[in-house]
Amino acid sequence: MKQLLLDIQPAPAPTLQNFVVGSNGELLQTLRGLVESSQGQRSLTLWGEAGSGKSHLLHAVAGFAAERGIDAIYLDAPPADTMSLLEHDLVALDNAQNLSENAQVALFNLFNRYREQGKTLITAVPVAPAQLTLRDDLKTRLAWGLVYQVLSLSDAEKVQALKKHAQERGMKLPEDVVEYCLRHLRRDLPTLVATLDALDDWSLTAKKPVTVSMVRQLVQMPI
Repeated sequence: MKQLLLDIQPAPAPTLQNFVVGSNGELLQTLRGLVESSQGQRSLTLWGEAGSGKSHLLHAVAGFAAERGIDAIYLDAPPADTMSLLEHDLVALDNAQNLSENAQVALFNLFNRYREQGKTLITAVPVAPAQLTLRDDLKTRLAWGLVYQVLSLSDAEKVQALKKHAQERGMKLPEDVVEYCLRHLRRDLPTLVATLDALDDWSLTAKKPVTVSMVRQLVQMPI
């Protein structure tokens, strides 16, 4: 019998619409407001644990701004010479905790320049600014404007998100499959959703229902 190999497909492009909000409703409204209004605070720092959705939000807000004709860019901890040349209207800077010493100086200068010019700078880090091992002057800048913790979804919210995703695909998703995924797989939502998609594709191809046994076989397959 021909072996069926599955590739877990990448998650769809991050948008503000497909971000699972959970307890982050105020943050989502604030990000929209930064793009849609030219008034008020123009810098924002996001912090939260891995898998909470920080990178999703940075990609999403840069895309949201670009759709509205705003010169926006997403960057992941770029080198100093890249940051020193930035002249966009909105910069979404990920993993600022990984910046080199020179890049930290460049980001400090960028904060000052963007504040003077009324441009928008959004950064993401894993912990609150005061807890970062960065230059003190840069930590002060990161805490200057708005600071939001991106709150991870609770298990109950993840279950609801997975059930909603399965329903949208017309997929029958047994409770024990959801429980198994939450217990044994990586618990970030993109991984869980991608796993569901792969299970659904396999189920349709093999004409078999989705079961815990199928999940076990899937995660043992070479990807």
